[in-house]
Amino acid sequence: MTRTVTVVDYGMGNLFSVAQAFEHCGAGIVVTDVPEQVASADRLVLPGVGAFADGMAGLLSRRLIEPILEFCRRERPFLGICLGMQMMMEYSEEFGRHEGLGLVAGGVVPIPPKGSDGRPHKIPHIGWNTLSMPGGRRSWESTPLKGVAPASSVYFVHSFMAAPKNPAHLLAECAYDGVPITAAVGRGSLFGCQFHPEKSARTGLTVIGDFLAL
Repeated sequence: MTRTVTVVDYGMGNLFSVAQAFEHCGAGIVVTDVPEQVASADRLVLPGVGAFADGMAGLLSRRLIEPILEFCRRERPFLGICLGMQMMMEYSEEFGRHEGLGLVAGGVVPIPPKGSDGRPHKIPHIGWNTLSMPGGRRSWESTPLKGVAPASSVYFVHSFMAAPKNPAHLLAECAYDGVPITAAVGRGSLFGCQFHPEKSARTGLTVIGDFLAL
């Protein structure tokens, strides 16, 4: 059975490559900025690249915030990608403090400018990095990472990172010069990936496929 995925269009994001990756995995795709279609979706994907404040402004101007929250209250599968994952948090410190969707408790903070050895490293964090399971988590069962092996490589482009308040909401991390960075979050049926599954080759397609199977 074909799964229908609704991709939120709020004026920011690589909609074509996201839609193409989901279609490759067998999904039917609806790309929309219509509030009613967002609220009534079976599965919702919130992609995005760019600044947090601009992303939230795009959602607000298209009257999409309440439809997204209404969708999430129905406990249907939701996936935020990159900026979309960051907007799931309560707030961001990017260029001042800005309120987010509040789907996951916690905020979005700058990536530390130095590695664990005290040496400055490049910001933004760009390129391939490996996923690890945070301490205290034993499994990625019932998440979009179900079929992903720890130490699998995925693709990142970001200067800020999510900091969930509840450790149970931290699904995956990566290490950037020894500094732990949130790679994925989850709460109930709501999930977010800081990395780009649509740019992460076979591992990314596995994440998309597991999201469709939820």
